[in-house]
Amino acid sequence: MSAVFITGATSGIGKQLALDYAKQGWQVIACGRNQPVLDSLQAQHANIFPLAFDVTDHIGTKAALAQLPCQPELWILNAGDCEYIDDGKMDVTLMARVFNINVLGVAAVIEGIQPHLSRGHRVAIVGSIASELALPRAEAYGASKAAVAYLARTLQLDWRPLGIEVTTIFPGFVATPLTDRNTFAMPMIITVERAAQEIKAGLARGVSQLYFPKRFTWLIRLLGALPYAWQGRLVRRLLKA
Repeated sequence: MSAVFITGATSGIGKQLALDYAKQGWQVIACGRNQPVLDSLQAQHANIFPLAFDVTDHIGTKAALAQLPCQPELWILNAGDCEYIDDGKMDVTLMARVFNINVLGVAAVIEGIQPHLSRGHRVAIVGSIASELALPRAEAYGASKAAVAYLARTLQLDWRPLGIEVTTIFPGFVATPLTDRNTFAMPMIITVERAAQEIKAGLARGVSQLYFPKRFTWLIRLLGALPYAWQGRLVRRLLKA
C-alpha cells in the first residue's frame, strides 16, 4: 500500500489532500497542531495516522518525526501561514513569525524526515505564486515563499543524484480558511478540492514544478518578467479586478 506524509493536514489544502489520498486507499500520516481535527480525520478513515506537532518547535518536530507509523514514499510539506504588513511599516516580530513557520518550519520538517528518505521518494514543498511577483502588503509572506522556492529548487539539485525528487508547488488563490481572511480581490480563485486534484495529478506525473491554476499563474509569471517599472501599476489593477 502506498503511503503519504502531509504537514498542515488540519485545514485547507493539506486537509483535503489527506482525505483524498485516504479515500484512494493510501496510508496517510496527517500532521498538524490541532489534535481534535487530527482525531476527526482518523475517525473518518482508519488509514489516516494522526501525528501532532508544531513546526515552530524544532526540537519537538524532530522528536515527533523520529518514529513514523508507516514508511511514506511521498512527502508533502504544506504547513504555512500568511500575515500582511500594512502601509509598508516594517514589523520584525511579524516577519519572524511568518518565516519561523513558512521557512524554518519547512527546514525543521526536512531535517526530521531526512533519515526516512531513500531512492525513489518524492518531497513536495508548497510555495506560492506570490514568490514570482512582488505584491502589495506581502513583504513577509512573499519573501518567505520566495525563500521556500529557492530552498526546494536547491534541494532538487542536491538530492537528485541520490534518487530523491523534489516538486515545488506554486498555487494561486485557493479558497481556504487562510484566504478567507483576505480583504482584497482574489482573481481566478479556485476551490480547495480543485487545488488538491491539481497537486495529486502533478505529483503523479512526477513534475518538478507545479503551477495552478494555469491561466492565473501564467499571467503572474508574465507580469514578473516585465520591466519592474510596469509591474506595480499592472499588479494593482489586477488585484482591483
